[in-house]
Amino acid sequence: MDKIALKLNNVQKKYGSFAAVQDFSLIVNRGEFISLLGPSGCGKTTVLRLIAGYLKPDAGTVLIEHEDMTHVPPYRRDIGMVFQSYALFPHMTVEQNVAFGLQRRGVQKDEIKTRVMAALELVRLEGVAGRRPKELSGGQQQRVALARVIVIQPRLLLLDEPLSNLDAKLRRNMQVEIRRLQESLHITTVHVTHDQSEALSLSDRIVVMNQGKIEQIGTPEDIYVHPYNSFVADFIGESNLLEGYITQLEGGDGTITIRLTGGEGIRVIGTCHASIGTRIGIFIRPEAIQVFTDVEHAEKDNSFPAILSRVIYSGPITTILLELKSGQELKANIYSDGRNLRVFKSGQEVIVRLPPDSLLIVQGREN
Repeated sequence: MDKIALKLNNVQKKYGSFAAVQDFSLIVNRGEFISLLGPSGCGKTTVLRLIAGYLKPDAGTVLIEHEDMTHVPPYRRDIGMVFQSYALFPHMTVEQNVAFGLQRRGVQKDEIKTRVMAALELVRLEGVAGRRPKELSGGQQQRVALARVIVIQPRLLLLDEPLSNLDAKLRRNMQVEIRRLQESLHITTVHVTHDQSEALSLSDRIVVMNQGKIEQIGTPEDIYVHPYNSFVADFIGESNLLEGYITQLEGGDGTITIRLTGGEGIRVIGTCHASIGTRIGIFIRPEAIQVFTDVEHAEKDNSFPAILSRVIYSGPITTILLELKSGQELKANIYSDGRNLRVFKSGQEVIVRLPPDSLLIVQGREN
């Protein structure tokens, strides 16, 4: 059985001379949870509205389960969409809100009652069926919006930043609820967000967008650990981006030697198709950087003296801001164990180590 639920072929959308979406192609498999992730104005919501049928592409095609839906109106696409504002009817009860879509489809009353109660049970709201939206919390309203969509049993679920109006703790809780619901129903889902942690925790795959184009598609692990370029590395999570140039390729231990702009020489484990002298960007996550207070670590590879400019305590993580002798700034994250605040102090000289297997070349350009 074919697994493809959604296929976009070279889709484009322009507003005058501005290209909101450019040559966008994507295949989504049945039951998959895909997140479109990127900064404001990158085109992710435009893509979602093209899938839904609220916008028509200037070029390309939109296929849902191999049916060409490019010019089919939204009400004939058999999709469900949860909006950022939830769009609940304030004068209706929760039960009436959830039943609305089934009533419009001509479903029998007895079946409506059964399906509405089942949907409310799925989102754990069976006890508030008689309330109106104003009597509910933000999280409850969001779950009503989800129930109203899943009750119609759509082929495709579209989520347009549904958690952006919630506070941080409730947003994390709702991420778990949405993923649980999506997996239990095995419903194909396309989700739009600008929140990197939300995309990482919810998605089977992430589509990173910038200026209407796809920068990278991959699993959360691929996107985080192996960013394709400096934009993805900088946008997803926290990162340190260093600049330098290649001085040696494939040394005796299978490493690449790079001279940083400030003068430090470092080794990177991996392959590189650029030539000696090519200027490159090197990426490392803050949690991969090692910080030592004793000088014995200065002899290890990729170890440099640095000045600790600031210590930021935030519960389980302590963030340390560092400055190399060359002026290059780095951020390191270490797990707090209660002793970190006593060991590390602003103005202190420390040893910084950049493990060769934690460094990644993310871009290259010839001089």
